[in-house]
Amino acid sequence: MTSPHSHGEPHGEQLLGVNGVELCTETFGDRADPAVVLVAGAAASMLWWDADLCEQLAARGRFVVRYDHRDTGRSTCCPPGRPAYTYTDLVLDVLGVQDALGIEAAHVVCQSMFGGVGLLLGVDHPDRVASLTFVSATTGADDLPPPSSDLPVPAEPDVSDAAAVVEYVVAGARAYAGGSPYFDETAIRALTARDVARARNYSSTLVNHFAIEHDRPARGGFGDIVAPTLVVHGDHDPLLPLPHGEALRDAIPGAELLVLKGAGHDLPRPVWEDFVSALVRHTTVGGS
Repeated sequence: MTSPHSHGEPHGEQLLGVNGVELCTETFGDRADPAVVLVAGAAASMLWWDADLCEQLAARGRFVVRYDHRDTGRSTCCPPGRPAYTYTDLVLDVLGVQDALGIEAAHVVCQSMFGGVGLLLGVDHPDRVASLTFVSATTGADDLPPPSSDLPVPAEPDVSDAAAVVEYVVAGARAYAGGSPYFDETAIRALTARDVARARNYSSTLVNHFAIEHDRPARGGFGDIVAPTLVVHGDHDPLLPLPHGEALRDAIPGAELLVLKGAGHDLPRPVWEDFVSALVRHTTVGGS
């Protein structure tokens, strides 16, 4: 019998009790397919892994999981500026989501600052990781180029003014696109408005992830990752220029690099086909 969710339909959002908190999760596709867990970047809820992108992956035979980090979306929030958790807790959150959904080993895709989550998972919990993918991430080495000097530093918004908050986030997304011809301001504005409206406390979203310490793996570093690894990086990325992606590829044994032409520090819709095709190959046993 064909599963009613075998062609990419979402299973609906659910709040899972994980690691002592509530995490809002949503799944797409058939649970019998290889599981792909999408870990958004700092201050990003699961909405930033677009549902259409998740559906495309599910239609290609993947069971896709996206979730709201703590302090984003509908998941547990702490007071602004006072996150009561560590980086390691965010790693354990991923494992808790896997446990709750019955996923022993997942293909984990981590974005931006939370590439560090992938590092800790890959080094300290290798049995739970079938493969790793790093999107717009970095090794953090001191000799890598700094963010573009063109990046603006907008004034923080009045968080009681939802419209001002949306403008602030859209301005940041526009800057992080790095002049990409693919930046779709209308789509980003609509996404941001939804994100702000559904959040338990967007004030916490804006600041709390940047207030936690970056834990290091207990068992080594990037060179100790054994999971097959794909590095994905936009050639227009102004926050972490392309040499960051190249350094990450070079630091992980056997890693491959996919350069997304025309993309900044994001995954705009016109590059989805390249990204999805590469991720499907990467998460297929034998790489075929």
